[in-house]
Amino acid sequence: MRFPLSRREMLASSANGFGMSTIAGLCSEVAAATNPAAPVTPRFAARAKRVIFLCMRGGPSHMESFDHKPKLNADNGKPTGKKGLNYFGSQWKFAQHGESGIPVSSLFPHTSTVVDDLCILNGMHTDNPEHGAALTQLHTGSFLFERPSIGSWILYGLGTENRDLPGFVTVKPPVILGGARNYGNAFLPSFYQGTPIGTMSKALKTATIANTKHPTLSREQQRKQLDFLQSLNRDFARQQKSSDQVEGVIESFELAFRMQTGLPSLMDLSNETQTTLDAYGIGDKLKTDDFGRQCLLARKLAENDVRFIELTHDNWDHHGFVSRLMPQKSFEIDQPMAALLTDLKQRGLLEDTLVVWGGEFGRTPDDPRGDGRGHQPEGFTMWMAGGGVKPGMIHGATDEYGYKAVKGRVHVHDLHATILHLLGLDHTQLTYRYAGRDFRLTDVYGRVVSEILA
Repeated sequence: MRFPLSRREMLASSANGFGMSTIAGLCSEVAAATNPAAPVTPRFAARAKRVIFLCMRGGPSHMESFDHKPKLNADNGKPTGKKGLNYFGSQWKFAQHGESGIPVSSLFPHTSTVVDDLCILNGMHTDNPEHGAALTQLHTGSFLFERPSIGSWILYGLGTENRDLPGFVTVKPPVILGGARNYGNAFLPSFYQGTPIGTMSKALKTATIANTKHPTLSREQQRKQLDFLQSLNRDFARQQKSSDQVEGVIESFELAFRMQTGLPSLMDLSNETQTTLDAYGIGDKLKTDDFGRQCLLARKLAENDVRFIELTHDNWDHHGFVSRLMPQKSFEIDQPMAALLTDLKQRGLLEDTLVVWGGEFGRTPDDPRGDGRGHQPEGFTMWMAGGGVKPGMIHGATDEYGYKAVKGRVHVHDLHATILHLLGLDHTQLTYRYAGRDFRLTDVYGRVVSEILA
């Protein structure tokens, strides 16, 4: 794990104060001291090697997905006691599925077939009811200040196994509500920022990777040009007291050069079988095509040892027209994400890939506008699969109407602490010194939710 020191100071501290249990671990620290991309052996056994985060921007309704509320449904239309508000029950039936018997909404028929792989967190809660703030906290642990994204922290803590691809990739990230802050490196060296692919406003099939081919220079000429530039950068780095930022730039330039061949080939789906494309719901006229492409790309990135992969699906902010919009949005993601879990499992990747699903908060069980739901940060649902979590279980619960988390409460800080733990990182020790103090993803909060660990 990283310490609140420069990489070279960290190496000395590790050797003198902490020790290493294996020669491989020591070698990884030596590499990390001079190369910000070098893989680092975790201090304790990791359950997962990588994370795929399926981000549902806007706050999907928990009572329409994985949090069954019979009492809410029974009291549909009755006054809540709040002026002008009535209870708004789910319009879709829930049924138990799999050997676990977990209830799932009829809006998710494909996901219900893999429910025995899910660990559903129905006691989630966060601090802010505003989209931008809650989404930023979900990604960075803070809604007040600019902080590194969880993907940046993970890449900083573990390095990357594939030197030809970025260790942190975000697919179709939102350009509003925090924008680049959600995948930014903040005060961490620049190498650890996320690499965006595509934009939220355009279909993924039209996305291209910019600057992967030089307009005039051959690859050999580019290499000579880069060698000269890097010699200047390294001379500058040797003159600095702390050269973490410069080393990050040096490695970023090298990665950009190698990515010219590595990343575009991953974007090409032509080598996938028609059976695979059909399973993910990929086809020009299918509403599942876009998220299906995202999910298939996530599998390919996971196969190539990318550390943190984020996919974004937009427009879950349903203040009105729930009856029309919820079926549309759930249909777009249901088949692709079920196919992703199935594909990862068949390839032996799910056991060391942690898949996380959810948005920045949930929705209210009352009806403020008619056929709609308000923002609810005090109780909502996320789920995890693979990567060392218990499969086929529900942890936590909201009250009988779905207002607040009342049992097995998991704050966003706890979620982050647990993700890091599953990767072999201690969230209290994964720190970086900046502006005279030590920072970490979970600030001074967070506990590992040991109840869900396999």
